Amino acid sequence: MVVEKIENRVKKVWPSPGFLIGRTALVTGGARRMGRHLARALAEQGADIVLHYNQSEFEAHATADELKSRGVRVALLQADLMDSFIAEDLIYRAAEAMDKPLDILVNNASQFGQGSAQKTSANTWDDFQNVNLRAPFIMAQTLCKVLGEEDRGDVINLNDFRSLRAASENFAYNMSKWGLHGLTRNLALALAPRLRVNELALGAVLPPSPSSGDYKRTTREEIPIGRFVTPEEVCSAMLFLLGNEAMTGQILNLDGGQNLKC
Repeated sequence: MVVEKIENRVKKVWPSPGFLIGRTALVTGGARRMGRHLARALAEQGADIVLHYNQSEFEAHATADELKSRGVRVALLQADLMDSFIAEDLIYRAAEAMDKPLDILVNNASQFGQGSAQKTSANTWDDFQNVNLRAPFIMAQTLCKVLGEEDRGDVINLNDFRSLRAASENFAYNMSKWGLHGLTRNLALALAPRLRVNELALGAVLPPSPSSGDYKRTTREEIPIGRFVTPEEVCSAMLFLLGNEAMTGQILNLDGGQNLKC
């Protein structure tokens, strides 16, 4: 009898397969790399997907075709999140494309680059803040506006495990990610109960793209668990956050323990 009661409680918390059926998710930067994995995981659980891309049009169409084969509705929207008006409008365009409001926003799109504090110009600073911090804020704010009064939604911010570690390299990028962590916690309080806002802080998952320049690659020896985190593990954490309605303002580190060495 006791075992049965425990099992019933677990079933109520842990979502069943297809628990996102009827929901609509916007994944920014969803055409490729981690964004593609996240969009796929959402579609596997039944969510309709709005796939945002900026320059990766070919990859976006390929990802959209894959998601459609899973039986969900998919819309493709191009937008340059450097522009605040375009970022805001993306939420309205997504709702129009699906003929219903969004209720899941995954802020995956991000700009990465090198640069010390001494060499960071005001324009470079603005570029990183605009994409990595301002756009997630504007889109979450707008999502809250378009939700019905009784509706509830979720925001998942993709961050870097180094977001709370002081560092001299990648200065403008790091500062924008520090800001994103603060945004997660503050929006979780400010927009409750209509939106839950949570964060995934990633370590070494996928190798950097060639455009990342002279990026310092993490070795397995630097990771306490002795291996890289898999995209599937990141997706599992995202689904956990979406399925557990008690969690908001939380950060889950998917870094194999690297944050413990900060």
